[in-house]
Amino acid sequence: MRVFVTGATGFVGSAVVRELRDAGHQVVGLARSDAAAAAEAHLGDLDDLHGLREGARATDGVIRLAYRNDLVFNGDLDSAGRADLRAIEAIGEALDGTGKPFVVPSGTLSVSPGGRATGEDEPDPASHRAPAENAALALARRGVRSSVVRLPPSVHGDGDTGFVPALIRIARDSGVAGYVDDGANRWPAVHNRDAANLLRLALEEAPAGARLHAVDDEGVPFREIADVIGIQLDVPVKSIPDDEKNAHFGFLSAFVSRDVPVSSELTRKLLDWRPTRPRLLQDLHVGHYFTG
Repeated sequence: MRVFVTGATGFVGSAVVRELRDAGHQVVGLARSDAAAAAEAHLGDLDDLHGLREGARATDGVIRLAYRNDLVFNGDLDSAGRADLRAIEAIGEALDGTGKPFVVPSGTLSVSPGGRATGEDEPDPASHRAPAENAALALARRGVRSSVVRLPPSVHGDGDTGFVPALIRIARDSGVAGYVDDGANRWPAVHNRDAANLLRLALEEAPAGARLHAVDDEGVPFREIADVIGIQLDVPVKSIPDDEKNAHFGFLSAFVSRDVPVSSELTRKLLDWRPTRPRLLQDLHVGHYFTG
């Protein structure tokens, strides 16, 4: 299969490119320049809607990984969600009625808090990712084999640029490895190579309209993440009062106290997905997060 991958040079995207190539697929990566491409390049970016349509039309399937993380890291979640929605709508127009697979990542944090999310749960309407997720799955009624793969707040591994490295930077800068209240809230997690494997399986096999959970750790208590960071950096581990979390955690304050344990049981059964890589706390203890 010839696969159009947006975000092919990113942390997850580079693992997906490797996974696809190892499975015998050809990869066309969205890139701003030939020099930036991790695969055959389709020049453009996430805001180039015409380019997204053309890339989708010229290939056999799409994995849309590119996301405006710059906006997320600046705390502008709504703008990131709107940019994501525009990109999905543009690609959807190109795939309309073709039966081609279209895999769209979302986030497990988009699920309403309370209980243990199973994979059949609707996104929280208040989530900035809900409109894009719903739009992607609506394409299943228009002849597109669309599926959503929800990624947890920690997609970890060597080269991670996401939430856990941000927590480590905050701990270095503040001299405290923090958590909120008692730190009992849980974050699900997955290794990026296991996530890439599921994204490939979704492309090849997921039924139209499927919601999938790329989760190995169902829920790691946030206090345990802070404990490892404290050990590795040799800084105290401390509870941050709720009314101080904005000042301490910055953009992460919207996520650090969320308790959203997530099951991938249905996903594993549906696609025979079997994570094999280290889990989050094991990965943190290895130490590569703390070098440099």
